[in-house]
Amino acid sequence: MSFQLALCQMNVAMDKVENLKKAERMIGDAVSRGANVVSLPEMFNCPYSNQFFREYAETENGETVSFLSSLAKKHQIYLIGGSIPEREVDTERIYNTSFSFNPKGIILGKHRKAHLFDIDVKGGISFKESETLSPGQSITTYDTEYGKFGIGICYDVRFPELFRAMTLEGVKLVVLPGAFNMTTGPAHWELTMRARALDNQIYFAAVSPARDVGGPYQAYGNSCIANPWGEFCGKTDYQESIVLGSIDFDFVDSIREQLPLLKHRKPELYGMKSK
Repeated sequence: MSFQLALCQMNVAMDKVENLKKAERMIGDAVSRGANVVSLPEMFNCPYSNQFFREYAETENGETVSFLSSLAKKHQIYLIGGSIPEREVDTERIYNTSFSFNPKGIILGKHRKAHLFDIDVKGGISFKESETLSPGQSITTYDTEYGKFGIGICYDVRFPELFRAMTLEGVKLVVLPGAFNMTTGPAHWELTMRARALDNQIYFAAVSPARDVGGPYQAYGNSCIANPWGEFCGKTDYQESIVLGSIDFDFVDSIREQLPLLKHRKPELYGMKSK
């Protein structure tokens, strides 16, 4: 079964209301171009900076989640709401969370970024998400009329075990809202997305904010969709744009029949349980 996936690489402003309006316009544009599934980028309603995460944070019942639900229902699409800073009511912890919705506006999945971006690259970038954010503790997959989707967020992509686990659960498309920077992006973005697609013989889509040279964080951009053969079937540059790609799960099955990597696994050698 095939469908059209759109990635909205949007500029993220300081004003949350402006960001929501921008997301609404880009989602509408994507739907007008034939998209059945649409994704927004990481922290699409909030500047990507520790100093803003708590200020912009909302609960699951907050304005942004309600807004995304209404858009999914209005356009009758599957909507991956990028990610937002989510405040947990009971603990006041802040998470980097992606909410996914079905065409009725019902939440299908909620992924809290499991691996926090705590890095220090000499001569490059230093960032410590754990100063503000708490890590998620679960793998996020869900069923759709097209097949099973998986969700990760940015730094999660560097841990291939996470996506192999998704694949073994039947996932054929992973969508990853992410915001690589100008140190790690040019070095690793395209390589990593293609590798996750190739190793698991799945479609792997990564959606970034556009690059704002005047903002607090310089995102690499280059949102892309890699197919099970490890080739890009959709890609953009650093500017605000929409990536549209055709996702064909029959192609996934065909590649796996021709090159049966998953059947040739020997989990007894890897210290992993077979599924």
